[in-house]
Amino acid sequence: MSKLGIVEDTLFVPMLGRIYASEHCPQVLYDEKALELKKKLPPGLLGKSGQSQYTLLASAARSANMDRFIRAFLERRPDGVIVQLGCGLETTYYRCDNGRIRWYAVDLPHVVEYRRALLPEPEREIYLAGDAFAEDWIRQVRSDVPDAPILVTAGGLFHYFEERKVVDLLRMLTGFGAIEIVFDTVSKSGMAMMRKKYMKQVGHADAQMFFYVDSAAKLAGKIGGGVRVRAEEPYYRHIPRKGLKPSTKVSMAVSDRLFMVKMINLKL
Repeated sequence: MSKLGIVEDTLFVPMLGRIYASEHCPQVLYDEKALELKKKLPPGLLGKSGQSQYTLLASAARSANMDRFIRAFLERRPDGVIVQLGCGLETTYYRCDNGRIRWYAVDLPHVVEYRRALLPEPEREIYLAGDAFAEDWIRQVRSDVPDAPILVTAGGLFHYFEERKVVDLLRMLTGFGAIEIVFDTVSKSGMAMMRKKYMKQVGHADAQMFFYVDSAAKLAGKIGGGVRVRAEEPYYRHIPRKGLKPSTKVSMAVSDRLFMVKMINLKL
């Protein structure tokens, strides 16, 4: 099995967060599949986490937020298709499957290889190995479902790339029919905080980060083509805080008040 690179190796961070939330804060997120996978993770990974409750729940909150957007999309568009970019070891399909959904999970070839070893493809989830920023995956999806509305999710992905690359991807997707995208991002001040504290605490201080969004409307303007902002909201707005440590509650409140981390949903 291929050795994972610095950026790809961050795929363990959200998995640890989902396991922690499921065991200690199920009101934030309960992920049965993540708990099943716990014993299959690399030895020592769980013991050397060194994370605070806040950083662990930051990962779980991303999954909870994505679940909310996916379920809302499927309520609006029951014929919709989900494409998960940078899927890593996410188990979103198992939490959001409505019994008929068609799902695509996209990541780099060696990540997909690792994912497949831990999580063999279920009935209606198709793994696509390739570059999230290239056209291959959307061409493949559109050849399978030419007219279906698509929700693309990009959780924890865009931070690591230059703005130009992200804008080019979103602009490219505008040429492929009815597509929405939902992703998490940070403001400029949130980016500084993530570089300084969060990435260091989760053990990935060497993973460079570039992309941030201070205004979803301005980002939509850069993409052009009539892109519309469906939602731009503080990251922890819908996350239950009852039972969390006081320090975690304070960190979440400060983040939301300053709009440091956010969820953005665009109609492309």
